[in-house]
Amino acid sequence: MTRDETGWDLEVRPEKMRRWVVVAAVVVLAVHIFAALVLRGGGDTGVNLRFVDQIAILAIGIVLTGGVLLFTRPRLRAGAGGVTVRNVVAERHIPWTDVRGLFFDHGAPWARLELPFDEYVPVVAIQARDGELAVNALERFRELESRYTGGAVSDNNDGGAVSDNNDGGAVRGDD
Repeated sequence: MTRDETGWDLEVRPEKMRRWVVVAAVVVLAVHIFAALVLRGGGDTGVNLRFVDQIAILAIGIVLTGGVLLFTRPRLRAGAGGVTVRNVVAERHIPWTDVRGLFFDHGAPWARLELPFDEYVPVVAIQARDGELAVNALERFRELESRYTGGAVSDNNDGGAVSDNNDGGAVRGDD
């Protein structure tokens, strides 16, 4: 999607995970539909399933399918106002002044957005298994980070304060 369509400079969603989640949701629903149609009461088994039980099996399948489809939600958006990370359940907006970078830990399945005071937010939308898409998303994010922070992202744990005093790093004495 382009900035004109969404108002964001970058929008990323996991590709491979979304495909697998949709397939899993279809399988879960199909198994429950099959079970609801095939399981009937009667016979010598002693099981007494009625129409209401079949509806309940189908309803359970629909609820489970909805739960599986929650895994299609992860998204990362970045723009002038900051970064918005939506994972499976929650969404969080972080202003650029609090962003310390977007990194992949060695062997991690997804990226993490570094925040002040050694905090971080997992970014499920950028996954290692997406390969080149993940690399492109990281590069684009870093370009936006440089643009919107002016390259003045603090590496210390100062709560997000950014210093722009242009004094060459001179230390002032008490006057």
